[in-house]
Amino acid sequence: MTPCPPPPSLSEDDSRVEVPRRFQRPWLRSERPIPRKVVRPVERFLSEEVGSGSLLLAAALIALVWSNVATASYDEFWTTAVSVEVGSLGFDEDLRHVVNDLLMAIFFYVVALEVKREVMFGSLREAATAAVPIAAALGTMVGGAAVYVAVNVDGGALQGWAVPIATDIAFALGVLGIAGRRAPPELRAFLLTLAVVDDLGTITVIALFFSDGLSLAWLAGAVGVVAGIVVLQRLGVRHMVVYVLAAGLLWVAVFESGVHATIAGVVLGFLTPAVAFHRREDAGEVIGTQLKEITSDSEVELSEATMWETSRLAREAVAPLTRLEALLHPWSAYAILPLFALANAGMDLSVTQIENALTSQVGLGIVLGLVVGAPLGGIALAWVLVRLTPTRVPDGLDWPAIAGVAPLKGIGFTVAIFISVLAFDSDALQEQAKLAILVGSVLSAVIGLTALWARARLLDRARR
Repeated sequence: MTPCPPPPSLSEDDSRVEVPRRFQRPWLRSERPIPRKVVRPVERFLSEEVGSGSLLLAAALIALVWSNVATASYDEFWTTAVSVEVGSLGFDEDLRHVVNDLLMAIFFYVVALEVKREVMFGSLREAATAAVPIAAALGTMVGGAAVYVAVNVDGGALQGWAVPIATDIAFALGVLGIAGRRAPPELRAFLLTLAVVDDLGTITVIALFFSDGLSLAWLAGAVGVVAGIVVLQRLGVRHMVVYVLAAGLLWVAVFESGVHATIAGVVLGFLTPAVAFHRREDAGEVIGTQLKEITSDSEVELSEATMWETSRLAREAVAPLTRLEALLHPWSAYAILPLFALANAGMDLSVTQIENALTSQVGLGIVLGLVVGAPLGGIALAWVLVRLTPTRVPDGLDWPAIAGVAPLKGIGFTVAIFISVLAFDSDALQEQAKLAILVGSVLSAVIGLTALWARARLLDRARR
């Protein structure tokens, strides 16, 4: 589950504004050898699905090597105590929980922004185009959970039912990118829509089923902070510092309430305005007038004041949701998620542990849920929807293509591990779950690539 790339309008590669060469550029944007030959190619690689997935995979591999070569060092580092006290309030957790509770709240904030954008303006706005991938997403979640429960119903750890429902969209899109021309281009939009619905479902599951020991006082405090944010928005308060402080208060209240702290990020994401403060046409007209004043005004102080006002107006003509998604997406995708993988993907890869993971009810339920339950459930529910309603398969796609992308839903690496940490208190069960997620994700990727490759070969033969 990784946020989609920021809106194309904010992407540097799509910029239509040509900066004159006489303007002095920052070192990273200059034509010097290192920025031109090293920095910008790396940026381009990371901006692609394969690049972001590769960074996440590298972090996971480092965690695996580190935890198996220097187990004590790995455990000691991530269990380093972090304490913060403000009056009677205290935060006393280890470094791993800082990543899982605090940094992942930022990740889920970006996810919520993505979901809100897609619902209001994107792939989920039109029911006709979104129905089939929505059905496929719901089917994969139900299928994965049902298979896990079926395997564990007679004495297994049923609390792990939610582990197979999550998808790691960074890896899934990376695998789809590897498929290249063997996959129709429309399949990417289908997978993104599926991932957005999956994100929303996963958020709901975490909020409803992984909160315990609720404190009504702190929960009421969280509701009060949310109400305060709404009032601030109604009053027209726009200063970022005010909302950052409010976000901090909300996170503390949610953390202390017993609801998982990441839900604070989700709530803030849905509260973020998706509409700009000024109409783009009106702002453009005013900015045009101000720019004429800047070029004709000889007084430096007045020109700079007008330039400052122009920049503020231009910024407020872009919706806060769009601005914040573009600002935080790189931090979420290229810093927070790799850190999460580094902190949580370490596991014992001994033959005994792998055997235990794949033969235990927990491990078997997760592997079968990811590899079998999720794709079959997704295909089945989408097929039933098309058969029983006027809904149709999106243009450019066919059932073999959907059957090829459905297994990619079983790549549940980072968020599946996140849920396994919430679901299991036992370190032994967490280890089994992590290994099973790793095996299931690899198998899902191989099956998906194989299915897409087979579809492409059959189509090539049909054309001859």
